Amino acid sequence: MTKRASRPAGSGGVDRGGQRPAIDEPSPAELSPAEPSPAERYAAHVRRSRRTPRLTEFIERLGFELDDFQVVACEAVDAGEGVLVAAPTGAGKTVVAEFGVHCALAEGRKCFYTTPIKALSNQKYADLVAVHGAANVGLLTGDTSLNSSAPVVVMTTEVLRNMLYAGSSTLEGLGYVVMDEVHYLADRFRGPVWEEVIIHLPASVQVISLSATVSNAEELGEWLDTVRGHTRVVVSEHRPVPLWQHVMTPAGLVDLFVTDDAGEQVLNPELADLARRAPRTDRSRGQRGPGRRGYRDRNSGPRSFDDGRSDDPRAQRQTPVSRAQVVQRLDRDGLLPAITFIFSRAGCEAAVTQCLVAGVRLTTPQERRQIRRIVEQRTADIPTADLSALGYDTWVEALARGLAAHHAGLLPTFKEVVEELFELGLVKAVFATETLALGINMPARTVVLEKLVKFNGEALAPVTAGEYTQLTGRAGRRGIDVEGHAVVVWRPGMDPHEVAGLASRRTYPLKSSFRPTPNMAVNLVAQVGREAAHAVLESSFAQFQADRAVVGLARQVREMDEAMAGYADAMHCDRGDFAEYAALREQLSQAEKQGAKHASANRRRTALASLERLRIGDVVRVPTGRRAGIGVVLDPGIAAGMEGPRPTVLTLDRQVRRVTLHDLADPVETITRVRVPASFNSRNARAKQDLASTVRNALREGRLDADPETAAPAGTSSGMSKADRQRIADVKAQLAAHPCHDCPDREQHARWAQRWHRLSKDRAGLVRRIEGRTNTLARTFDRLCDLLIELGYLVADSSAPGGLRLSPDGRRLRRIYTEKDLLVTECLRDGTWERLDEAGLAALAGVIVYESRREDAAVPVSAGRVRNAVQDTVSQWMDLVQLQTRHRLEPMDEPDAGLAPALHAWARGRSLESVLDEVDVSAGDFVRWSRQVVDLLGQIAQALEDSPSGPDVALATRARSAINAVDRGVVALGGGRG
Repeated sequence: MTKRASRPAGSGGVDRGGQRPAIDEPSPAELSPAEPSPAERYAAHVRRSRRTPRLTEFIERLGFELDDFQVVACEAVDAGEGVLVAAPTGAGKTVVAEFGVHCALAEGRKCFYTTPIKALSNQKYADLVAVHGAANVGLLTGDTSLNSSAPVVVMTTEVLRNMLYAGSSTLEGLGYVVMDEVHYLADRFRGPVWEEVIIHLPASVQVISLSATVSNAEELGEWLDTVRGHTRVVVSEHRPVPLWQHVMTPAGLVDLFVTDDAGEQVLNPELADLARRAPRTDRSRGQRGPGRRGYRDRNSGPRSFDDGRSDDPRAQRQTPVSRAQVVQRLDRDGLLPAITFIFSRAGCEAAVTQCLVAGVRLTTPQERRQIRRIVEQRTADIPTADLSALGYDTWVEALARGLAAHHAGLLPTFKEVVEELFELGLVKAVFATETLALGINMPARTVVLEKLVKFNGEALAPVTAGEYTQLTGRAGRRGIDVEGHAVVVWRPGMDPHEVAGLASRRTYPLKSSFRPTPNMAVNLVAQVGREAAHAVLESSFAQFQADRAVVGLARQVREMDEAMAGYADAMHCDRGDFAEYAALREQLSQAEKQGAKHASANRRRTALASLERLRIGDVVRVPTGRRAGIGVVLDPGIAAGMEGPRPTVLTLDRQVRRVTLHDLADPVETITRVRVPASFNSRNARAKQDLASTVRNALREGRLDADPETAAPAGTSSGMSKADRQRIADVKAQLAAHPCHDCPDREQHARWAQRWHRLSKDRAGLVRRIEGRTNTLARTFDRLCDLLIELGYLVADSSAPGGLRLSPDGRRLRRIYTEKDLLVTECLRDGTWERLDEAGLAALAGVIVYESRREDAAVPVSAGRVRNAVQDTVSQWMDLVQLQTRHRLEPMDEPDAGLAPALHAWARGRSLESVLDEVDVSAGDFVRWSRQVVDLLGQIAQALEDSPSGPDVALATRARSAINAVDRGVVALGGGRG
């Protein structure tokens, strides 16, 4: 028999460790604090007596007593030690950082407060200004510089890294550095920056590292102790606000855990019973159960919780609660404000729309007036012409009702408004992607997880225990809420035991992503020389972990060998070598993928050519896409710009439309011609009607169907080359001739062969890792130096430390901080971008920084200098990849021209609406990428101006002009509060 403990209605659960939490930090109005025992009073007296005057002064100024972990960490800082604080979200880690600021000011030294993202820098800057005044606090975020000589400066971690490599005078007098969100060092792309800073900071600087709860904090602390000197590790598992776990079922909110007769926390049998009664589902394929229609859980997310119906009455009884119903039930139970995590931007926007349609309203008339007043103030600088392109009216209406989306695709100003209104308690329900869980201070009373699977960039994958911990960590506002609530929405096929497992584990190991880069290499050679650089690299956290991991990796290889032997037995075929047959199947799959990729590129080229051939009066059929149908060309749009022709057509229903390459999956077909009067006015309704009638008559005379719904589509080709088709046909022939092809158990064998193949690849990777563990970073660095010597960035010099010195081009490479640093420097050296104007430079900077969200998102550009520069840049990249491969280095990612047309148009002064009409990115994404373009253009200009071989004044000036051309309107506002 199980029972629930007595507690407030509508709540229940246990903390993430699986134990029912006591409400140990209630509000004074609800519970009176327990009287401390004599022993506790004595221990507190001893602690206070040991405090230094400055720590005592700091605590007294706070006005509240610190938790034990905060006291221990502050005492370590006070004693001159480094400290690593790992604690749950909302536990109060920043108090330790604030004490570091207090110490710096008391000693007349500087404190740098570093954060991983600009939004968090803005937030910390505002917090510190409120305490210490604007005169004492500065802000540096790459594109923002405020009071940089202040004793306390908030900055992104990259800014500090660049200072260290440049030997900036701003570092003089630095005594403390706060590394906020230090667990970011696991980030694949930006993580190495944290390790570079930690390694290169002067020994006299105290480092205060703040981290989310990780399972290997002690290991990270040991490494910090090794590279920085004595470092105190302070770990707190305690949540100041206890967390209760629930499942939102169609019947209502159900506790995930209950207490049995033995006083143990167990899975609620009500949920287990619900799972048993649920119809069967194929969870492995992300599908709902039999009878559900068309549910596809891809990157865009579901259109709604309950689209589709089942003929199974059990499924109807278990239809998931809609998003609007979730919000309304939380509101009814007093569990707002809430953040619902939806792992797709489109899903977040759809959730807001669904709540609006359902009539959800969470605000009072007074709150609505206050919301609209704040929104108008914060968006006053956005050009009126841009507001409609940004969906302003719908966004404001949702905010006024207490609803909002929050994701990386939002305009930065819009995101900041959402954050501000949420902090003020005016927005009650936010639908967010998981990026909100990283850094921004937006705690809520309740966190809702809509699903426990998400798209990881390649496939649907289950949410990990670490991710679950990170997301639900935002539930419960310290000093406001007595308790926080984590809610998982019930879905048919959900296994409640899996939910319980996620809620009961706290496994979030931190793994280094540190690796040498060309920019890092030239900086290390310049600062310490080639040989001494080995010691720097070997002191990284990556090498520290690598040396410890070999034993565990060897054990994994042995386990894989056993599993592969079992798979080999299972796929054995009496008719022949099934491993050989499986290899042919894999070869066919790769050949088909490659052929499809080539075909897509060919179709795009053919589509571009079809646009370039159009003339006024051509009657064309657009075969597919949002502009599909028949129309007559009014203007071929040949001079539209680098994005290719953008013909204007009049459709048969008298609509004037512009066709762009982005609209086409296949070429347009010219089916006849008509005369367009020279005096034709596209705004005159009668003129449009007459011309449309002319087109219909011409179609009838030619016996062509004028109805776009029934017209035969243009003859399209797959676009696949003869060589690709032949390659696929050859492999298929080999498959058909193989003795295993006709085996009746072929597909069963194939499933085991697929597992064997996948595990074999994983095993080979592990073996390579084992073989390369010892001094692997130093070896990679040496190979990178050899590449840079071959390219002329490093030069042999017996008088230089380590026998190498930087060439003028190598000194230029020191100035370029981007993933494709070497490609940028090669293009500058070879004059690839020399003839580009400001808009062209902006477009090429976009080619360097942009990464599309889909493989086929790249857009060809029309003929001209920009297109030639793009092609030359890609050629440079191909040459570099060949060199990197020859030197056994990881090749850089391919440049992506997908955003180049939009950036080119924007830099030429086009409106936001017209730019967004041509690219498949949101306004927020466009602004975010544009900010990165501005940053890269600044690096390029600086590198050209400071060139040791003489400044390239002309190109540097154009780069500065390109910054001004891009940094306007909503992009300039994208700099945020800073």
